[in-house]
Amino acid sequence: MRIDKYLWHTRYFKTRNIASTACKKGQVKINGQVAKPSREVYPTDEITVRKEQINHQCIVLDIPKNRVGAKLVDIYRKDTTPKEAFENDELLKYSKSYYRKKGTGRPTKKDRREINEYLDDESE
Repeated sequence: MRIDKYLWHTRYFKTRNIASTACKKGQVKINGQVAKPSREVYPTDEITVRKEQINHQCIVLDIPKNRVGAKLVDIYRKDTTPKEAFENDELLKYSKSYYRKKGTGRPTKKDRREINEYLDDESE
């Protein structure tokens, strides 16, 4: 089975088009090698998918005949993603929450004072 089809069947991506685009960008690796969308997948292959700044890792257990439900996905793949990857993602979310959203305008007087206070503390 093609890798883009497999990733769509096992619900890593919402559409097959998104899966093939991820393969073309080099975000999908099979056994450590970057995979094109047409690359074949076999049982015991190790797949690494970079999605939302997390490297998801899985081992192919079986090839599904068609797209499977979310509860049945574990029959066809074994997820081996380390927990540290998800913990790092949580830290990234907390660090991003401080910054202003793009398009919210110029910093307010309060924002400027906080920035100056932060810069003064760092220089000491």
